[in-house]
Amino acid sequence: MTLEPGQPAPDFTLDSENGPLRLADFAGRTLVLYFYPKDNTSGCSAEAAAFRDAYPAFRQAGIEVVGVSRDSVASHAKFRAKLDLPFPLGADSDGAVTEAYGVWVEKSMYGRKYFGIERATFLIGGDGTIRAVWRKVKVPGHVAAVLKEATR
Repeated sequence: MTLEPGQPAPDFTLDSENGPLRLADFAGRTLVLYFYPKDNTSGCSAEAAAFRDAYPAFRQAGIEVVGVSRDSVASHAKFRAKLDLPFPLGADSDGAVTEAYGVWVEKSMYGRKYFGIERATFLIGGDGTIRAVWRKVKVPGHVAAVLKEATR
């Protein structure tokens, strides 16, 4: 299933170091929900740092940011501390959320096929409707594009 703008965002509950994160927790507020493959990898660190650096602009506009991967809560806590991330990271340990958002996909590296998280971002309005979707994200310039769309 491919999620498109105008559709309701799938409900979710994610574990985090500060307790569960639920879609309902963000009702009435715009949410940037970004999915990334793995804590402490170069691309994922660059993306998290870009969201960190732009976070004051997101917050000034009343927008929340949540990162999601299948890493554990303990891994997320170390990753957040290492990069000084001001926003929560959700641990999708059972894969239910990555499946619901359609970002658990077949990938290929050096001829080997495997399943993993597609780097993707969903902009969700305060009414729980998807406003914009970015798939197969390339990190350079991505956060600026998300901020521009979120604040227009």
